[in-house]
Amino acid sequence: MARGFESKAVESHRQDVEDEREARLRKRLDIDEIELRQKREGLELSRRRIVTELEAATSERRREALRAALAHLDNELAKTQ
Repeated sequence: MARGFESKAVESHRQDVEDEREARLRKRLDIDEIELRQKREGLELSRRRIVTELEAATSERRREALRAALAHLDNELAKTQ
């Protein structure tokens, strides 16, 4: 009879460990999702700033540099989708 209780305790402990592992994995996925969302928001903010600067730029050299920056940001944004 004592053996049955011991077996149940071991199984319960094993289940607790598995539940804890799953909870950590879910938490990690949530953190990764938050980090990705923050990165995307930062890229979108930078893109809006570059577009505004591009509209106001008068120097062709500056406009070329801003277009290159805009292309880079668009590429990075495409990676985050």
